[in-house]
Amino acid sequence: MNTLAEPASYFPSPTISAIQLGPVTLNFYALCILAGIAAAIWLTDRRLTRRGGQPGQVLDVVLWAIPFGIIGGRLYHVITDYQLYFAPGRDPWGALRIWDGGLGIWGAIALGALGAYIGCRRNGVHFSAFADAVAPGLLIAQGIGRWGNWFNNELYGAPSTLPWAVQIHQMNPSAGRAALDAAGNPIVLGYFEPTFLYESLWCLAAAAVLLLIDRRFTPGAGAVFALYVAFYTAGRFFFELMRSDYANTILGLRVNTWVSGILFIAGTLAFLLLRRRTPATTPSEGKKEETTTDTPTENNTR
Repeated sequence: MNTLAEPASYFPSPTISAIQLGPVTLNFYALCILAGIAAAIWLTDRRLTRRGGQPGQVLDVVLWAIPFGIIGGRLYHVITDYQLYFAPGRDPWGALRIWDGGLGIWGAIALGALGAYIGCRRNGVHFSAFADAVAPGLLIAQGIGRWGNWFNNELYGAPSTLPWAVQIHQMNPSAGRAALDAAGNPIVLGYFEPTFLYESLWCLAAAAVLLLIDRRFTPGAGAVFALYVAFYTAGRFFFELMRSDYANTILGLRVNTWVSGILFIAGTLAFLLLRRRTPATTPSEGKKEETTTDTPTENNTR
């Protein structure tokens, strides 16, 4: 997999993945995730307000969703790539070092949704309204978060001589920087397809398209989130085929490739079923919450 043939031009990677501020270590991977979460909260707050929520109400929900999502994402990663931590000679405590990288989006969405549901129930927010409001923000958060993989010099594809091939260093996660050779220079493993960059750009473009569709066509309750699932997994399916890092496989395909394909079909079908429902709204603070029904709109009558 390694290649040291330097292309005429390439996309450099950082040689530092963390900085030490006194007793505190700031990992750039974690900072990218936090930046993505902050952008998602800001956008979701604006979108939920247009659906009847109160400004700032999103924070009451995400305080439940974020910890659930982080735990779910880490659990999915550790379970699907357990050999990285529990094979002979591996450090099982590494499963807890989330700052070194490794969050499975499917686990994060699953448990994050559970946390959001609890938060919505406790704060009088309709879950479907929140799900549709948060969908574009999730794509933006994922697009920003992928740059944490750039700092960690991970998530790349096959060796490449393309002008935008990414330079990958051998990193020392415990030191937060690249390993050095005998001359004191960072060790370069080679130049590879920047799949992290492709996924980041895909997520940001998909977020823009999702915002446009939601604004122009106002899909029914739950349909925006279903479309998020379809958009993201469509791209993730192909990016998984490009990746060259270690992963467990089923019938020759990476586990995440199978999951992406299955969820793409599920998300597409869900969108087709939900798109004609009445768009979801949530009661404003101080108003009695009304029970919603999935009454078909005029366009859905036969």
